[in-house]
Amino acid sequence: MFEAQYRPFGQTNLRLSPLGLGCWQFSNGKGLVGKFWPVLQGDAIHDIVKTSYEGGMNWFDTAEVYGHGQSEQALARALRETLPAEEAVFIATKWWPLFRTASSIGSTIDERIRLLEGRTIHLHQVHQPFSFSSVGSEMKEMAKLAAAGKIQNIGVSNFSAKQMREADRVLREHGLRLASNQVRYSLLDRRIEHNGILETAQELGAAIIAYSPLEQGILSGKFHQNPELIKAISGPRKWTASFRKDGLSRSKPLIDTLEQVAARYCATATQVALNWLINAHGETVFAIPGASKVHHAEQNVKAMRFKLSKDEINEISEVSRQAIR
Repeated sequence: MFEAQYRPFGQTNLRLSPLGLGCWQFSNGKGLVGKFWPVLQGDAIHDIVKTSYEGGMNWFDTAEVYGHGQSEQALARALRETLPAEEAVFIATKWWPLFRTASSIGSTIDERIRLLEGRTIHLHQVHQPFSFSSVGSEMKEMAKLAAAGKIQNIGVSNFSAKQMREADRVLREHGLRLASNQVRYSLLDRRIEHNGILETAQELGAAIIAYSPLEQGILSGKFHQNPELIKAISGPRKWTASFRKDGLSRSKPLIDTLEQVAARYCATATQVALNWLINAHGETVFAIPGASKVHHAEQNVKAMRFKLSKDEINEISEVSRQAIR
């Protein structure tokens, strides 16, 4: 296994690779969100997981809502069948809150553990801020699971700055801290830099986990080079604004810049976009690119093999701002 430069994950005792593998695409086409990606065969999932781990990723992010547990189950099976049992692997999953109360956090945790084949849940996250219960109630239930040894650390996803502070305040009452907030963040979506989320994470010492770090593949540049590829995409993402003609036109200067910088490192636009994310704000930001093919996983891990200079980060940042205005 290639040893990536592991970094502290928020105020936890975890040391994680800057990139982890996002496992949404392991949903097996089940449920509403599972239809976003094509169904992957078991061998493909195994190869993606193994390639990601051997390339330096030591953690994997999944969720209850990803195929109603299909992703958790597929991940656990792939880890069991492709990696030695003694290898240190860290798991993050999420509780789905919509139309539920905080009490279901405790009533569903045993199913999470079962589907993950008894593996430790190193990070358990509230997937969305929308439920029938308050942030405080959710954090109290999470704290109970931590006290019972069923989870190790507590995070949130898609929470506002105010909600992050409230979550951390309640957790402090139980001797805990908010580990992380998982949010959409990429060179084409930088809202967290302006709405207080990134600033609050730094203030609390919490990590940011960036999902959709490649804007569903747009930042790879392949759709700019060949727009016909969009027609072959299965699922609803091809109808989003980034994939439309005007969206591609607006992001083209950014792709050109990424490719120019990539040439200096014998890298790709994908790798430079990921490298920018994990280095532009010190060690605060982690990212979870997905991979539906082995070569995607190979691309991802190589993004941890170099480090952009401050000048390059600033150059990319400025072109990025122009692309999202």
